[in-house]
Amino acid sequence: MSATTAKSSRRSENRRFRRQQLISATTKCISKWGISGTTMANVASEAGLSQGIVNLHFQTKDNLLSQALQFLADEYKELFERTLRKSGPTASDKLLALMQLDFKPSVCDRQKLAVWFAFWGEAKSVPTYQKICAEHDIGYDDAVTDLCEQIIREGAYAGVTAAQVTDALSSMTDGLWLSCLIHPKTWNRHAAMSAVYSYLQSVFPAHYPIKGEAGN
Repeated sequence: MSATTAKSSRRSENRRFRRQQLISATTKCISKWGISGTTMANVASEAGLSQGIVNLHFQTKDNLLSQALQFLADEYKELFERTLRKSGPTASDKLLALMQLDFKPSVCDRQKLAVWFAFWGEAKSVPTYQKICAEHDIGYDDAVTDLCEQIIREGAYAGVTAAQVTDALSSMTDGLWLSCLIHPKTWNRHAAMSAVYSYLQSVFPAHYPIKGEAGN
């Protein structure tokens, strides 16, 4: 590697590091003060950098916030896809693993949840947020619906559709995440997963027996 190439590589690495540092600071600020209360100045302060550095990397507050949301969405997508690849081999195994993922500390973290809810609250009025959130939701729903369709075929379950189960699971997760955010002292991730498992058992009893374990 030439000196010029090495120097360029170091610059790129430093740039990635600074952007990640600022995105992390942004999520911390949003979790404390919300989107409207987050400014370029307090992001710079949180990161221990000058506001000029924030301006250099993101130019505007809107761009900074959009990049922070995209980072969260990409991070979740990577975990989601990794879980699909590594779990299994059956559709019921994979569905359970995805539900468990949503209550792991890497996902069900109060700071991250506060940021997600803040963006969801703004999505209707900000097209960029709406697009990122919609892509996130569609990817989740498509994968879960596909797994539910496989389970319904395997078990010949009547009176239930994959779309209904997907909607119910998504609503349960959102509600349990909100409970985690609002009632951190009493909320319990194992109890939350048990509630989801109980629902799965009620609609797919042959795949999730009463005496089965939710894997927590």
